[in-house]
Amino acid sequence: MSGFSVRNTLAVARREFAGYFATPVAVVFIVIFLVLQGVLTFNLGGFFERDQADLTPFFSFLPWVFLLLVPAITMRLWAEERRLGTIELLLTLPLRQSEAVIGKFLAAWAFCAVALVLTFPFWITVNVLGSPDNGAIASGYVGALLVAGAFLAVGAAMSAATKNQVIAFVLALAVCFAFAVASYPLVTDFISRASPGVAEFARRVSVIERFTGFTRGVIALRDVVYFASFIGFFLFLNTVILEHRKAD
Repeated sequence: MSGFSVRNTLAVARREFAGYFATPVAVVFIVIFLVLQGVLTFNLGGFFERDQADLTPFFSFLPWVFLLLVPAITMRLWAEERRLGTIELLLTLPLRQSEAVIGKFLAAWAFCAVALVLTFPFWITVNVLGSPDNGAIASGYVGALLVAGAFLAVGAAMSAATKNQVIAFVLALAVCFAFAVASYPLVTDFISRASPGVAEFARRVSVIERFTGFTRGVIALRDVVYFASFIGFFLFLNTVILEHRKAD
């Protein structure tokens, strides 16, 4: 088989992306996402009571909403293929596994990007009410897309490990949760009792910790590298799992 093909990857991505909108799943997900973000931002987050022109409440809750909803997107990526027996057909096509893995990931990532774009009324609202730092808001959106990508990569790998979508969802939720809370004082304090070095490592690999910089308007190279490495690792793991399943 020839080398990696961008054309094949994009073909898989287009097919998967169209598949989201072929059923009501896409609309249901987007509606739930927008409603949750709206309620959390304007009600629980006290958007109007804060009397500040920023989207801090919006970005504060966003990773946690992704934590709940992204596994619901990824649980069917490979688990459904395995359940229906179509994964064998997919893996016998003149298509590299890495192309299929990246294609499916890009489709899911593009879908999350669409959901984020549809939150533009939040951005408009804060500009109508005041004079926010739009650079910081744009940076926050970049970070949000990277967080979505990180959780998607985890979910895709977990989906490849089982044919049961519920198990895939639970596994993805558990792993993403671990990376989300790794920097929280309750976690780091507990770990530091046994090993301060491990506690510091946990803080550094926390998705929330890395996302915080983006919400402050700082797009640091180290954070971009972190997310790129995180996504790359779990996509590689996804490919390895598929290779193992293929050998079986």
